[in-house]
Amino acid sequence: MNAQQEVIAFLSRPESYGAPGNVVELIETHGSLIFLHGQRAYKLKRAIAYAALDFLSLDSRERACQAELRLNRRTAPELYLEVRSINRAADGGLRFNGGGQVLDWVVVMRRFAQDALLERMALDGRLTLALMDSLGAEIARFHASAELTHAFGGVAGIRQAIEDNHRELSHYQALLDPVTVHDVHDASLAALDELSGILEQRRREGRVRCCHGDLRLANICLYKGQPTLFDGIEFSEQIACIDVLYDLAFVLMDLRQHDLAGHADRLLHSYLEHSPLAEDCRLLPLFLSLRAATRCFTLACSAVRLPEAHMRAAKAKQAQALLLQAKAYLHAPRRRRIND
Repeated sequence: MNAQQEVIAFLSRPESYGAPGNVVELIETHGSLIFLHGQRAYKLKRAIAYAALDFLSLDSRERACQAELRLNRRTAPELYLEVRSINRAADGGLRFNGGGQVLDWVVVMRRFAQDALLERMALDGRLTLALMDSLGAEIARFHASAELTHAFGGVAGIRQAIEDNHRELSHYQALLDPVTVHDVHDASLAALDELSGILEQRRREGRVRCCHGDLRLANICLYKGQPTLFDGIEFSEQIACIDVLYDLAFVLMDLRQHDLAGHADRLLHSYLEHSPLAEDCRLLPLFLSLRAATRCFTLACSAVRLPEAHMRAAKAKQAQALLLQAKAYLHAPRRRRIND
């Protein structure tokens, strides 16, 4: 048994938390294992490496845990509590925050009900337009206070996103129509050429900031009656340090994929109303297309890995729909500048 397997076994046992009567539940994501026990969630970074993520070393996992705590406390200070070490005790067993050898690190979070996730609420038909008003105000507040950066974003950042999407989408030719994949790539580059001046102007004006980076409905919850953003990107400045409208575009695209176009429009209206600066929404079709393409290859990756045929088919269908949507956004009429 390697060190992380031993840590996983430790986190899977109720007695490790000092309350052996409670059941430990497990949620698995691409990059983490989340152990739910009592009123807490313990998030362990997997010892893995992907294109934009490398958690193979213990040091990299510690840095990622500390960054996750720091970055997500900007939007969810009551949910993100601390980082704990898992240590080898003198008797050979494992302990939280012990004095012996550190085997791994976890982010400790306050647990919330899964039906409070906005994705679950969307599936259940519980998302209201009033909630979109509150969410738009909260995202605008977050973006206004987020740290500015001139090292990312602009034409170079969006070109990189286009090429990254194309590379990943091209891995799934048996699942995704290659002609459509290339059409999306070509149309994205054409849109980038047309909008390059606006993108660079926005970067110079401070619209590129240290954002959330993965602002989907699955990463927003209703906590104490307020929409709360969590699980922002901590492992890649390139993914997180982006144009604020590109950040917003993920949740707008996600709402439309849930057949909630009216909710998406209401959210955008609220965001623009609460944003302190005028916004040039001509960029949104390109940003929405990029978000749809990113979600497409993520679902395609899940589809090929799932063992159950019916689940593979469902994920594949979602991915194929998103690819078509990515193409459609690029042919949509562009909104004009708003809030002048």
